[in-house]
Amino acid sequence: MTAARRDVDARLVMAVTAKDISAVQACLADGADPDTLGPDGLPLLCAAVAGFDHETAEALVEAGADSDRELPDGTTPLLRAVDRGSPVMVEAVLGKDPRLRIAESARQRLLDLARHWFETGATEELRRRTGATGQPVQRVITDDGHTYVEEVSLGGLTVRAGHAAVLTSLERAFGAQPPVAEVVARAVPHPDETHVNWSTAGYVLAYRRSPETWSALADLRRHPDPVHRRFLASVLWNRDYLANIYRRQDTEQDADLLAAWALDEPDGHVLAKVLDVYTGKDHPGKEAVGLRYADHEDPRVRSEVPYCLNHCQVPPNEGVLTTLLALAGDSDPGVRTAVAQSLGSPRDLVPVIRDSLLTLLRDPHPDVRAAAAASLSTSHDRTAPVTEALAALLDEEDQALRLEAAYALVLRDDPRTDEAYERVGPLRPDLRDDHRVSEHWRYRWRTRPADA
Repeated sequence: MTAARRDVDARLVMAVTAKDISAVQACLADGADPDTLGPDGLPLLCAAVAGFDHETAEALVEAGADSDRELPDGTTPLLRAVDRGSPVMVEAVLGKDPRLRIAESARQRLLDLARHWFETGATEELRRRTGATGQPVQRVITDDGHTYVEEVSLGGLTVRAGHAAVLTSLERAFGAQPPVAEVVARAVPHPDETHVNWSTAGYVLAYRRSPETWSALADLRRHPDPVHRRFLASVLWNRDYLANIYRRQDTEQDADLLAAWALDEPDGHVLAKVLDVYTGKDHPGKEAVGLRYADHEDPRVRSEVPYCLNHCQVPPNEGVLTTLLALAGDSDPGVRTAVAQSLGSPRDLVPVIRDSLLTLLRDPHPDVRAAAAASLSTSHDRTAPVTEALAALLDEEDQALRLEAAYALVLRDDPRTDEAYERVGPLRPDLRDDHRVSEHWRYRWRTRPADA
């Protein structure tokens, strides 16, 4: 091995130890060996797994690190990832073509390990392994930036309790299709759509398109436990999401199920979720469903009504308009926000809708004001009352609202545009790539002097 290679490998060891993903990527780009051994004599991939550093693990695997390499204790980096219980880590280490690459016996070993952890429970398995009898230390961790999982520490060992999600993901990767009821049973103990065990089960079941799967899912609509019914709504949401991505046309049965379900679901939480999915469908019954629930006792249900009544570019009829205007005065800010968003379509505003949006623009709740501002700023209304009301938002404390005001002015080629963007101030990180910012650059290009 050359001195240069030894140097870059040594830098990779330091980068992985420091969890410095930028340095890891730079070392790999410079030719570092992704299978470099760490100070413990194990591949660096094992250090990334042990430290729950999925970004580093993914970079090493993409660079060629062997996730199936047999280690002195008979495990592999992939088996260790499964043991740790982090779904995002397993995904990072799983690599390409696992069904073809990994022998059947090894695949079964991975599945058995994930199933053992799930059925035993993280705390009990840690007690068995360590002999510790005290209470575990638990904390909630964002596993992949979107979903969360419990991290459990006991007797000097730490795992994440995402083994149900790991098992479900591995089954899909290996081509296994357990009964729908079995997958559902892994999700419902965690009745939160942002929990990794719930979200993974819902996503994987949404991929399964067989008649048998559909029948088993549809039966959940009548389940006595509202958590099971809410899980079905989550699966249907995922089916709709995947249908949009892959341009599937086989979702008519989903819409029909949702339409019928929306008429008789007794639980407000579940009904709100059903309506949330249903409003994304093109179905003739949506308006009737929306009108039916305009005065529902649960504000989560009422918040979905404006989306049921929205016909995009078609102006609302008298009955719909009356209902929307009544909901604009709802006691719940979430309902008023939904109305403010809905009234912005179509963009040609009739006077009564314009006046309602101007009222909502003065709402005490910032979310309502933001929704009304977005509807008004992108509308075709160029009247002075609308323009001045939007310009007044430049005095708002919330930078996003100030940016919306500047955006409204730039869309109207208002001479105050440059000053408005100056008043927005230095942009916070989540707004730096916002489309409302780039519109200012286009404005300056359009209005530049001819000889510039």
